[in-house]
Amino acid sequence: MTNAATAQVQAPSNGYRWMQLIIGVVCMGMIANLQYGWTYFVSPMAKAHSWDVGSIQVAFSIFVALETWLTPLQGWIVDTLGPNRGPKLMVAAGGVFVALGWLINAWAGSLEMLYVGAIVSGIGAGGIYATCVGNAVKWFPDRRGLAVGLTAAGFGAGAAVTVIPIQMMIASIGYSDTFFWFALGQGGIIFVLAWLLRSPQPGEVPSGSAVKVLQSRNSSTPGQMLASPIFWLLYVMFVLVSASGLMVAAQIALIAKDYGVSQTVILFGASTLIVAGVIDNLANGGARPFFGWVSDQIGREYTMAIAFTAGGIAYWLLGTAGTTPWTFVICAALIFFTWGEIFSLFPSTCTDMFGPKYATTNTSLLYTAKGLSAFVVPLANLLKAYTGNWYAVFAVAAVMNFIVVAMALFVVRPMRISISASENKAAVEHAHPAE
Repeated sequence: MTNAATAQVQAPSNGYRWMQLIIGVVCMGMIANLQYGWTYFVSPMAKAHSWDVGSIQVAFSIFVALETWLTPLQGWIVDTLGPNRGPKLMVAAGGVFVALGWLINAWAGSLEMLYVGAIVSGIGAGGIYATCVGNAVKWFPDRRGLAVGLTAAGFGAGAAVTVIPIQMMIASIGYSDTFFWFALGQGGIIFVLAWLLRSPQPGEVPSGSAVKVLQSRNSSTPGQMLASPIFWLLYVMFVLVSASGLMVAAQIALIAKDYGVSQTVILFGASTLIVAGVIDNLANGGARPFFGWVSDQIGREYTMAIAFTAGGIAYWLLGTAGTTPWTFVICAALIFFTWGEIFSLFPSTCTDMFGPKYATTNTSLLYTAKGLSAFVVPLANLLKAYTGNWYAVFAVAAVMNFIVVAMALFVVRPMRISISASENKAAVEHAHPAE
């Protein structure tokens, strides 16, 4: 490559990649309500149509499944279209699908139509999620945990600013019109911002050589990654932690109602549920860059151990001590703070292990674990109905988190150390072949 060509490739400033990151964060924030705002629509829909809550929650599971399971294909499309066209076209199309999905929800007169809306919005959200996370790990090899954490924070905390407007609009104009106006607003913003996105060209990003965590010297293809046992260990860990968090995210309004605290006014005229909704989304979003940054400093597995141990304790506390308004708010916030970081830790760990070249597709393949975990959510309703309370649900969630801590420390980390040692040995032998 000529010096002129090299200069052209390296032209974007450090500020440009931060601009790309910010656009990704905003786009993620615009799809946050599809998951984290859902809980506020469940009871109004059940009341308006006499639908069973468990049947309505099937739509939530469908959304999460489609939002995750198609991301490998969507990531492959982005990579195939290239760094300039791929991100733009995928996110723009995602904005259209997101808007259309909630418009269908607004007009749905049957559960079947509600499920169609979940399918459409899930496809759109997945394309946006895969593209924005893929861009983050590519633009920031030197701060991968932080960058992915900030991107994922948009998805986790984006709903925080709309918790109150959504509940106020549902109360004043009904859930259907609320779906309608948020569909147009969120989808429109995504569609406009999409045309500013692109992925980096070779030579545009800093070297990741100064990082403090284990990183592979090689980039594995999706096929090579799927053949690796450590990928499937990460997959199982992701399913366990994701399922525990989704059970609470989808049911938080119902849990507060069963505890008898949802409508209790506790702060500036706001009810327990509204205060919890704001704080939970902030905690969920804040956890992602915080633990992502921590993992850049001390390593992914040690960070997982700290976060998921605290998470297991938080689930137990919500089941035993969360039955008053303020303890409910605090315990729920602790759960979201120790759950949200999976969306920064697991993509970072995956890219550390399998390299950045195919990162969009590889991280998307791991992200499909969230789709599998979504189908645990209705089981929480069944367990609650069988036992008559939420305690057993939280006990199961706590155990799931403790299992993941043990896997991270005593299985995954030793395997990664062994793999890194083998790569270093091979590199030395290649550089100094035996005479």
